[in-house]
Amino acid sequence: MGSERRSDPVEEIIAAWRRERPQTPVDSIAVVTRIWQLAKHFGDDRRAVLAEAGIDPATLDLLSVLRRSGEPYTVSTRELAERSLVTAGAITQRVARAEALGLVRRHPARKGSRAVHIELTEAGHRLVEETVDRVLRREAELLSGLAPGQRDELAALLGTLLDSVQETLGSSGVTHVGHG
Repeated sequence: MGSERRSDPVEEIIAAWRRERPQTPVDSIAVVTRIWQLAKHFGDDRRAVLAEAGIDPATLDLLSVLRRSGEPYTVSTRELAERSLVTAGAITQRVARAEALGLVRRHPARKGSRAVHIELTEAGHRLVEETVDRVLRREAELLSGLAPGQRDELAALLGTLLDSVQETLGSSGVTHVGHG
């Protein structure tokens, strides 16, 4: 292969817009299109890894929030919604699905309270441990084309960009890619 550079469709798109509409600002295309492409690749790959593990992304998200909470791995449904960046209704569905699989248990927060706590079961703990390791090893493999310093630099730049975009949009949170 040597010094041959493969054709870059993103650069071709930019060149075509510059040719057809020289007055149109096209600088964002190189960044935004590649972010969308990467999000699609990472999302598709993660779904494949999770399918092999027998778990869906929403269930992994629920179990991960509980696991990261520390012992006793119990969180209120309100906290789950906040930490998962999804609605209370979505949490209710996730908890019901995970409870049916024996991955979590629900119990009242305290006598007389309407709050409900969700607790990670031993089976849920085991599944999240195995799955998180599998997912993070795979994502490290996908990022191996960058040197450690480049990964750090990219992470910092993406953090800066995310802060700026959220400020511009007046939004402080995000949901999963492609969901509102």
